[in-house]
Amino acid sequence: MDEPQALAAFAAMSQETRLRVVRLLVQAGPDGMAAGAIGEALGGATTSRLSFHLTHLEHAGLIQSRRDGRYIIYSAVYSALAGLVGFLLKDCCQGHPQICAPAVAALSCVCGSTVTESA
Repeated sequence: MDEPQALAAFAAMSQETRLRVVRLLVQAGPDGMAAGAIGEALGGATTSRLSFHLTHLEHAGLIQSRRDGRYIIYSAVYSALAGLVGFLLKDCCQGHPQICAPAVAALSCVCGSTVTESA
């Protein structure tokens, strides 16, 4: 991930509802969630407001959508999120891996896999 992409991603997540949506979709896993379920989980966000936020996150490349019958399902783009974390940690150690160890340990998923930067 390059700096302009990172800036766009951070800008997209710099709003409370959008940050909550990203976290919610990360928790939902690769199956994602229907737009209506996202709205309910956010405490009944209006359709137009939610649509605005979902579009903003999709344009930033952090989430993706797919149609499943009558529903639009949204899911996190894990490679983009991993790229963002990789961008932040790329030059953190300066030859001292113990400096980054706590951050890398925090990236271990509950499922046992770890987040890595994608090319």
